[in-house]
Amino acid sequence: MDGDYTMKSKALVVMAAVAAMITGTAVAAETFRNTITGDDLKVPESSNPEGRDTAAVKHFLESGVNLYTEVKACLPKGEEVYLTSCSGCHGHVGEGKVGPGLADNYWTYPKNKTDKGLFETIYGGAQGMMGPHSDLTLDELLKLMAWIRHIYSGDVADADWLTEEQKKTFKPYKPEEHASADGSAKAADGDECKVSAN
Repeated sequence: MDGDYTMKSKALVVMAAVAAMITGTAVAAETFRNTITGDDLKVPESSNPEGRDTAAVKHFLESGVNLYTEVKACLPKGEEVYLTSCSGCHGHVGEGKVGPGLADNYWTYPKNKTDKGLFETIYGGAQGMMGPHSDLTLDELLKLMAWIRHIYSGDVADADWLTEEQKKTFKPYKPEEHASADGSAKAADGDECKVSAN
């Protein structure tokens, strides 16, 4: 009897995965949990339907790793989202205001040193005045996270979100070297924010 149940359970899992592949729906291999309560955030079911189909989002939902980190052409959109949604509390360059600083190597929630942890805190909200930012698309959230990682000014050895290859070339953020005439990041002409999950 137990063998029948196990076979049926496996068949249902396989059928669900095939259906997801046919319909193009992202299946999350990771379970994302609220930073404060630990409740399942039910990503991607609870997320904005737009922006779920990018290679970066699909990879993130399966692995918890953000492919946009240090992809220069993706940073302007991340900065735009940050300035609109986060800078009022965290400062224009992550220096901290009402909310904590985001540019140094201290994290109020240590799990935020990982991409998955940072996403859970942003998506589900945190203590104090930080409400959830599940109103943003998943793709916007990943670009926002890439920007937050980009403005890091601490020791590269503490940047757990960077690959070993990225650590070799990473330079701590210096606002005075970043500012353009209008104060925002610019992608090089013709650069397009693209990544491959392969």
